[in-house]
Amino acid sequence: MAKKSQATWGGRFSTGPADLMLQFSESVSFDRRLAPFDVAGSKAHSAMLAHVGIITAKERDAIHAGLDAVFADITTGKFTWSTQLEDVHMNIEQALTKNVPAAAKLHTARSRNDQVATDMRLFFKHACAVISEKILSAQKALLAVASRDGDVLIPGYTHLQRAQPVFLAHHLFAYLEMLERDRDRFAVVADHANWCPLGSGAIAGTTLPIDREFTARQLGFVDAKGRPRVTQNSMDTVADRDLYIEFASACALFGVHMSRIAEDLIIWSSVEFKFIDLPDTFCTGSSLMPQKKNPDSCELLRGKSARLQGNLHTLLTLVKGLPLTYNRDLQEDKPPVFDSFDQTALCADVLAGTIAGMTVFRERCAEAVADPALLATDLADYLVARGVPFREAHHAVGSVVKLAESLKLPLDKLPAAEVMKIHSGYGDDWAVVFDLKRAMAMRKGTGMPGPSQVKRQFVRWRKLLG
Repeated sequence: MAKKSQATWGGRFSTGPADLMLQFSESVSFDRRLAPFDVAGSKAHSAMLAHVGIITAKERDAIHAGLDAVFADITTGKFTWSTQLEDVHMNIEQALTKNVPAAAKLHTARSRNDQVATDMRLFFKHACAVISEKILSAQKALLAVASRDGDVLIPGYTHLQRAQPVFLAHHLFAYLEMLERDRDRFAVVADHANWCPLGSGAIAGTTLPIDREFTARQLGFVDAKGRPRVTQNSMDTVADRDLYIEFASACALFGVHMSRIAEDLIIWSSVEFKFIDLPDTFCTGSSLMPQKKNPDSCELLRGKSARLQGNLHTLLTLVKGLPLTYNRDLQEDKPPVFDSFDQTALCADVLAGTIAGMTVFRERCAEAVADPALLATDLADYLVARGVPFREAHHAVGSVVKLAESLKLPLDKLPAAEVMKIHSGYGDDWAVVFDLKRAMAMRKGTGMPGPSQVKRQFVRWRKLLG
């Protein structure tokens, strides 16, 4: 059935789009969340139009008051969104124009192309700040556990086999490093977003005497010294989707990190390990087996990681074959970005809550770390200190391990005489290396898990995390 031509762009059309096309092409169902940024952009744009004399101060004030009224309706749920008006921009503009005649001039010297680019850059700055704070909360939860139970020793693992002893604090600090890099990445994305697109128009700017730098200042697109930052190429401005990909990439990599943390927590909380107990508030039971306590929060964190990676892949595929500049395909760039934001923010909260509520079983950790085999490398170092080449020392320690297995004895309980037969480098003090306190104290180098270095890292992280 023929429809009336679309009010915002239908001048050259005799009929409007079919109902099916309206349903297919609308974006207001998901881009309405850009409303606060769209209103801010429109206020800045109208202020600039008044600044250069294209509209009057009275018209500017009327537009601003009207925008405030529209936004009030939006925030209180009174606003009626229309799919026939396609997107958040046209919905707000049409509602504004009904009550403010001067609003017919608002779209002067701008296009929806640079308008949405501005909205999204404001969104990215906001989203990066929100996620960074939530990751910081997860880091603080980790630091709190390290402060409480960081003196506990646990086996470190390679290939999921016991490797060498580390303080729990050192292990948790590894997570802090990962999450700190995530926060750094979101800071970089926010900086890349901090360039004002308004004034680029649909593709080639405008012939009107606008002041892009004024608009940038109004919207906070400024550098550390308060100087305005505006995009430098109108075509790139409306076609660029690097920010979307960078943001989704930062979310996906955070997802990988939280998934790895979650996996450790799942393993540690299993009956086979039982280093920790996860909080009941972030676990569930079984509908059949009444004894079960399932680490659902951690398993869902692993699952959400895949979802975040999928959003990144969607954006990379969406953009890869598009010619400059804008193409309607790019309407599909927002759902994966919004989903990545929502899920990353939620996951960071869940990660923080799960960690904050976990209990460390000190005795069980002590049992696991008491295995003298964890200090086999220290025994090789003992030989090296006595002048034995490392490869030879490695072989000599392997022979001691084999002897222990054959005699079914722990390494530190082997008869000294038998050990000393294996290699001349062994002295009668060879078993001194199996003292855990000694072993940890000797790990003094930067980045190592010895007590002095762990103490330094506590100071560092407390300063970094405030």
